[in-house]
Amino acid sequence: MTVPQILAELGGVSRRTFYRWRELGNGPDAFKLPNGELRVWRSDFVAWLRRLEGTAA
Repeated sequence: MTVPQILAELGGVSRRTFYRWRELGNGPDAFKLPNGELRVWRSDFVAWLRRLEGTAA
């Protein structure tokens, strides 16, 4: 998934917020492409959302 796809799935979270989560180690696992862009496997994104749901309960 691209960063814009992730932001859309999260309902309009800002790009800045997403990158801040990554800086703090609270974002989903991601990897960088050779051009520097981030990608997240959908399975990692879903697992990250499930972890967040578990901590909110």
